[in-house]
Amino acid sequence: MSVTNQLLSLFRVDIEIRGLQERLESAERFLGEQTKKLADLGDQSESLQTQIRQLKATTSNAEGEGERLKVHIDELREKMNSASTNKEYKAFLSEVNNLKEQRATHDELAIEGLEKIEELNTKFADLEASKTDRDKVRGVAESDRQKRADEIADKLAELRAKRDTLAVDVPKAALGIYEELLESRGDEAMAPMEIADRKRHEYVCGSSMMAVPVEVAASLMQGKLTVSPNDGCILYLTEDAEEELAKAFKK
Repeated sequence: MSVTNQLLSLFRVDIEIRGLQERLESAERFLGEQTKKLADLGDQSESLQTQIRQLKATTSNAEGEGERLKVHIDELREKMNSASTNKEYKAFLSEVNNLKEQRATHDELAIEGLEKIEELNTKFADLEASKTDRDKVRGVAESDRQKRADEIADKLAELRAKRDTLAVDVPKAALGIYEELLESRGDEAMAPMEIADRKRHEYVCGSSMMAVPVEVAASLMQGKLTVSPNDGCILYLTEDAEEELAKAFKK
């Protein structure tokens, strides 16, 4: 068997392996996306909880200060009622009015805080519902990922064993060239050389779809490792193309 045919057999196995791995990797990517989205929702939820705790503390302080001022105002009003002079009465009244303004400010802050807390609690409930839904999606994704892994495990092991067996017989230099191309070009590491016109000796690289010289066809017929002069992929011949070329080169 020529080195090209050896590599072609290896390439076909590698394509199968990559196809199986891509199915698993697709499931793993989806699982990763769901895990990240769930984590993001968790971060948002935690941030909201922190905001709610801080707001509750601030609101509680405002309510407490408002109540303290109310008590003080009530005390001053009692003193106003027992004031002995007009001057003393006016002094109590001025202090009461000042404290009422302060209390109004604290009461307003408390009301704003309660409204904001209610708003954040609604957002938090929505986030928790989203987390529950996303967790279900992630659970399905995790199950699907495991299912795919289980489905391909035996076949993947079989193909890898077959690949190891095939790779042993390939010359190291040719194997090195092939594996570099497989890494960089993937499914386009190898491509057939196509016959555009046998009588005119017109040939085309099946990867770039650009013309290649007749020397490329001759090299392939001799079983040599042949790289496309256009894009660097390894060229090979299909059975039909090999039969056609055999006729052409006999002439």
